[in-house]
Amino acid sequence: MANKDLYEELEKFQMVKYRIENEGFHYCFKHYSSFEEIDDPEFHKLRKYYLQYAELLEDYVNSSIEKIEDEISEQDF
Repeated sequence: MANKDLYEELEKFQMVKYRIENEGFHYCFKHYSSFEEIDDPEFHKLRKYYLQYAELLEDYVNSSIEKIEDEISEQDF
């Protein structure tokens, strides 16, 4: 990789870090950008995994709340 390319790649990852610090980790990846300008397959694989697992965790928390509320509701009768 040419020196110019290395500096451009560094700048792109520094921008991601800046966005994480200013927007928050989750917001950065879920809402701010998909970072199409980053040409790194591993980065995008990990970003997608993060979003998938964050969604699974959110679904689990919501499901647990619903289940517990249903149990409480059944006890109140």
